[in-house]
Amino acid sequence: MWLTGRPDGPPSVAPAPLASAMEAAAADLCRETARWGRAVEVDGPALLGERAAITGMTRNGDTSVGGAARFIAVADGWVALNLPRPEDVASLPALVGAAIDPGDWPAVARGLAALTTEEVVARAALLGLAVGAPGRRRTRPASPVSVLSGGGPRTRTDRPLVVDLGSLWAAPLAAQLLGAAGARVVKVEGRHRPDGARRGSRAFFDLLNHGKECVSIDVEAAEERGFLRRILAGADLVIEGSRPRVMEHLGIDPAALAAAGTSWLSITAHGRTGEAANRIGFGDDAAVEGGLFVAGDPPGFVADAAADPLTGLVAAAFGAELLAGDRSAVVEAPLARAASWAARPPVEAPVVRAGDGWAVEVDGRLVEVAPPRHRPIPSAAPALGAHDEALRAEFPG
Repeated sequence: MWLTGRPDGPPSVAPAPLASAMEAAAADLCRETARWGRAVEVDGPALLGERAAITGMTRNGDTSVGGAARFIAVADGWVALNLPRPEDVASLPALVGAAIDPGDWPAVARGLAALTTEEVVARAALLGLAVGAPGRRRTRPASPVSVLSGGGPRTRTDRPLVVDLGSLWAAPLAAQLLGAAGARVVKVEGRHRPDGARRGSRAFFDLLNHGKECVSIDVEAAEERGFLRRILAGADLVIEGSRPRVMEHLGIDPAALAAAGTSWLSITAHGRTGEAANRIGFGDDAAVEGGLFVAGDPPGFVADAAADPLTGLVAAAFGAELLAGDRSAVVEAPLARAASWAARPPVEAPVVRAGDGWAVEVDGRLVEVAPPRHRPIPSAAPALGAHDEALRAEFPG
């Protein structure tokens, strides 16, 4: 709640259903990790505020907590436009279809106001921009994950190897939680394009990546791609967050790896199949598309990039289940799907002043709206390529 609502008003109770989903996913994680390693106990709802707790960010209403996403009116409603990268802003003239100054937000708003939601989504997909349409996923799935194909038999190990090919938030969080259960986690990054989170808050990056082994790979070199394939073949579970065409370019077939006993857990924005496979997305816009937003004119964002910690947690729980089983599989946990699974009818409860803060009236008592908090950070994350030499020796050509 601390992170939801207008900055000049009270916090919103909109995250209440999401908090319940996070609590359920945390219980799943604890149960599944106990089957093969240490039971991992986390405060699920608190994961939603960890980045804000570290950076001091707070609620911004119709602008995301991180500041990169905002709600923009279109001809038939609203879209959440997310521009976290400098090149995203440069693509705005192409998005609106006019020769405008990309820094002229009134001109951008006028251009988008003439387009329908579907037109904006389609153009954004072609341009590689992240756009979420509120509640576009209208059917709530029974599960936040989907098994795309079964795999072959696998042998359970005392210390399973998890390869983290992801970046930013969701995939690294999932891998870190499995590491807390006792898995060995190897983080793989492009040598010339490392995890973009390294450019952000160092403390937040450390939180998600401490305890991992870090290896860097030049993905354009054939020899390096061979090294990557050897690591993946030796893994019990691979967690990745790329569109399918990226793996095709690298000559990596998740189904073939699963047939050989390596499970594959894909965290994309909108899924690996159909037109959705071409869309990119991040935690804020994907949450909106899944139905996690505050209704209004304009709408508002729920928490901080809510689909990221939500999907990271549910992916970790399902990854733990895969590691406890005797067969592999190819599984996906799209950000928007997880958000749609977590979205529930809104909760109504009075929010009142309590000293310098806020409280919610629940069953005749006042419950404080607490600020975000984060888990302890026991150590720094390794530098890019810190374990290159050791891993190349372990997986020789």
